Amino acid sequence: MSRVVLAMLCAALLVTPACGGDEQEPSSEGSPAVSEGGFPQKTAIIETDEEPVMLTVEVAETDEDRAQGLMGRTSLPDDHGMVFIFFEEHLGGFWMKNTLIPLSIAFFGQDGEILEILDMKPCKKDPCPTYDPGVPYWGALEVNRGAFGAWGVSVGDRVRMN
Repeated sequence: MSRVVLAMLCAALLVTPACGGDEQEPSSEGSPAVSEGGFPQKTAIIETDEEPVMLTVEVAETDEDRAQGLMGRTSLPDDHGMVFIFFEEHLGGFWMKNTLIPLSIAFFGQDGEILEILDMKPCKKDPCPTYDPGVPYWGALEVNRGAFGAWGVSVGDRVRMN
């Protein structure tokens, strides 16, 4: 994918330190909301054939944030999730080490199209399975297990962020 498309994706989907400098201290006015876990919060909209689904998501966009993910959490509100953003095409899977709640994960492409949805089980100790979509992706959205099905979300639907 071209750098221009990547820059547009970054600008359109997220307001992040990776897209602009973080040299200045942000003012409280217009600052992004931050979750209890310390992650920035955004609104994600999943465009389905039926009706859009809106959720509050925590954004994990650094290697450190993506490694932490939802580890150690005992619950996740029904209309919440965590989105993992990669700034280039990514291969490989996710694992659930030290993740205590069952989750579903939707892997999406650069344009937000959902490429694969998998259900994942909590894993408290090694060896933990890896959940790999088998396709390259640009991001992933985790929600409570079964939520995508309950919302009518399927492969081919689109994720966008506000």
